[in-house]
Amino acid sequence: MTPAIPKAPLSRTAETTKRHNLRHADLLLCGGTVMTPNGAEPIDIACVQGRIMALGDLQPGWSADCVLDLTGLHVLPGVIDSQVHFREPGLEHKENLEAGTRGAVLGGVTAVFEMPNTHPLTLGATDLQAKLDAAQGRSWCDHAFYIGGSALNAESLQELEQLPGCAGIKVFMGSSFGDLLADEDDVLRRILRHGRRRLAVHAEDEARLRERKQIALDSGDVRQHPVWRDEESALKATQRIVRLAAEVNRRLHVLHVSTAEEMQFLAAHKHRVTVEVTPHHLSLQAPECYERLGSLAQMNPPVREQAHQDALWQAIRSGVVDVIGSDHAPHTLLEKSQAYPASPSGMTGVQTLLPVMLNHVHAGRLSLQRLVDLSSAGPARIFGLEGKGRIAVGFDADFSIVDLKARRRIRNDWIASVSGWSPYDGMPVVGWPIHTIVRGHCVVRDEALEGQAQGRPLRFLDVP
Repeated sequence: MTPAIPKAPLSRTAETTKRHNLRHADLLLCGGTVMTPNGAEPIDIACVQGRIMALGDLQPGWSADCVLDLTGLHVLPGVIDSQVHFREPGLEHKENLEAGTRGAVLGGVTAVFEMPNTHPLTLGATDLQAKLDAAQGRSWCDHAFYIGGSALNAESLQELEQLPGCAGIKVFMGSSFGDLLADEDDVLRRILRHGRRRLAVHAEDEARLRERKQIALDSGDVRQHPVWRDEESALKATQRIVRLAAEVNRRLHVLHVSTAEEMQFLAAHKHRVTVEVTPHHLSLQAPECYERLGSLAQMNPPVREQAHQDALWQAIRSGVVDVIGSDHAPHTLLEKSQAYPASPSGMTGVQTLLPVMLNHVHAGRLSLQRLVDLSSAGPARIFGLEGKGRIAVGFDADFSIVDLKARRRIRNDWIASVSGWSPYDGMPVVGWPIHTIVRGHCVVRDEALEGQAQGRPLRFLDVP
């Protein structure tokens, strides 16, 4: 790979010429195959002040402060991971904003939406601002933070969701605790009625999970995780929240859908509901993953059997799925080593999202164009992101630049997360992120971190 070569200092005459030359870029990307809304095109990209200024055959007529030769590489719109848990504040022993976003850009991710189940919970304006302040100068990628929907703040959500840097409202119908758990219909109705942005939902039925927990306690066997948290617990919650949202015409985004039954139901409600799937539900299978990885494969909702995974892939092919999100949710290896079910659910994922999905592209399970739609255009479209999600003139200069032929092996020592492990440790993949560019800044070059953390809060069209 030819490195970018900074230009020599300009003479006074050359500097004058530069100021009057409208065909000068801060960054010029040349020789790559660019995934535009038109498809794959062999074009160059000129970036000025963090935005895309021009596309086409630009080398004859353009100069640049920095030229990056991308021969043999594909340029994707910056990948947006719309579900991560970076654990800060309060749980920094397993993850933090700096390490989490560093892993993101090393994995080709240029923007993230972070979740509210931290200590303290993200329930109000002060909590949100504390996260935005903590991210300033430490986040390697652009970012936004969810506020949790709760009985405590339901009547304030319409104002809270309009705060700059807010990704929207996240509701936990199950798998949460304390003030963040919203499992009763009257509370859910109050949340749904206060606000207009798309509501993100973790849909597992808390009452059924409590009724069935004895299965896990009696067995002590992590292979029973998808038996305890069965298909019915997911379907029942999904049907309930879709019904309640229809009462007030509220848009929904159902996270980490894991069952064939849910996909069949959601396919009939796509007019108002969008759907996320995760790489681990598309890549790991029960019971094999539990036998091989133990609690490292333990997630909520669970990784399930092949029939469910096949249904998820069919939903991708048929267009039911809108977004791929990692649900990056680290715990330490010591925490994970506790006897099931005391072992916590969650795994790393933001850094491996793109390599794992590129490997699926290589295997023919989806096209590169479909992956772009799921990981860039899709989240920008359904969440109303300003200037993100496509390679087009005027949009932010965010790029995930990949080598589709690169053969690598995912290893724990590559993982930047404070927790330091991946369920894909040792997995060979074909397709790998080489450079990551955020608003015209090359933060990863030739697979190595470069420069300083310059991530900014994301901008949303629905937020003033």
